[in-house]
Amino acid sequence: MKIVILDGYTANPGDLSWKALEEMGALTVYERTKPEETIDRAKDAEVVLTNKVLLKRQEIEQLPKLRYIGVLATGYNVVDLEAAREHGIIVTNVPAYSTLSVAQMVFSHLLTVTNHTEHYASQNREGKWTASPDFSYMDMPVTELAGKTFGIVGLGNIGQRVAMIAAAFDMSVVAYTSKSVDQLPPYIQKRTLDEVLAESDVLSLHCPLTPDTQHLVNRQTLQKMKPSAILINTGRGPLISDQDVADALNNNRLKAFCADVLTEEPPKADNPLLRCENAYITPHIAWASSEARVRLLDVAINNVRAFLDGKPQNVVTL
Repeated sequence: MKIVILDGYTANPGDLSWKALEEMGALTVYERTKPEETIDRAKDAEVVLTNKVLLKRQEIEQLPKLRYIGVLATGYNVVDLEAAREHGIIVTNVPAYSTLSVAQMVFSHLLTVTNHTEHYASQNREGKWTASPDFSYMDMPVTELAGKTFGIVGLGNIGQRVAMIAAAFDMSVVAYTSKSVDQLPPYIQKRTLDEVLAESDVLSLHCPLTPDTQHLVNRQTLQKMKPSAILINTGRGPLISDQDVADALNNNRLKAFCADVLTEEPPKADNPLLRCENAYITPHIAWASSEARVRLLDVAINNVRAFLDGKPQNVVTL
């Protein structure tokens, strides 16, 4: 059994172990794979694991030995599922491994904006507090979350965890969701999208990327939001229009934009959001806590083991 990992570095940059996979077959791990290298590297493999390397119809049709694709992520749009089904290839993913870490990042971003912790730490290193005539030094306001409205678009695993944390901050939680009212806990109030946009002091995006949600936040929807609102995107980059959000920030139509994802990753240097003073952007790391990556590898390895035992789990090609 030949097993190939096409892009193992982000999930395991060296602090974790692939040993369990080595015990299942002849394992080759590539840190990164360019598109033109995919077929040659995977051509003799029966089992291939990928995070972001594409395995579309063009690749699948040139890999006759391939029987299993394990996606090292929850989203599996990197694989052509229809082509996989046609060729009898099982495709699995790793659901919900990063829920806690992504929810934590949402509030890390939010507290950066409301409490300016990084700003004040920097000011203190520059001696601003030392030189202050008062016991307390403040040049930017600190905002309390209690009593504010936290809006959520999409109530999957992450959206529900974010709602729980927001409620713990004594925030009023409103959500645009396909779930019925009787499926929601009492601290979540169901709203239409327009109502969520209008009411939210903080708006957090947790919906899947579909043709209907691409550029969900755009010039028109931004006009429905409070100019004092904080927008957070830890879902998918294309849920927002980069230029429209940048324009809203630059024209004081939006207080702040926080994101861990962008439309193109890594972003081009001319992405307008990178130049906005009130844009707080992290490089797609919300999923990548040590704890989350341990869960990711554990499930991914168990997925391979289950496949080899003839009892595949977390299958997305059914």
